[in-house]
Amino acid sequence: MSEVILTDANFETEVLQSKEPVLVDFWATWCGPCRMLAPVVEQLASEYAGKVKVCKLDVDQGMNTAGKYQISSVPTLIAFKNGQIAFQTTGLQSKEALCAKLNEMLK
Repeated sequence: MSEVILTDANFETEVLQSKEPVLVDFWATWCGPCRMLAPVVEQLASEYAGKVKVCKLDVDQGMNTAGKYQISSVPTLIAFKNGQIAFQTTGLQSKEALCAKLNEMLK
């Protein structure tokens, strides 16, 4: 697995202070769509290695961070660029749709 596991403690360092864009997968162990999205997120992590850092935050473990970003349903993906939100999606997304958004962000 090439994703970085996030916690409330390392979120700022790993995401907000990252030099490269970061895609954060807000997920939960009990969430069916999250488990369906996980292989797509893993593929994105390998395909965008060196261009986008891919991270996962279990909302039950990182409640403070999930609360800060008002994560009310999972899976939610938020892409950060220079510490700012570049885009956000909620629910199951196709790999193609996510690639299009990441490519747009990298322009």
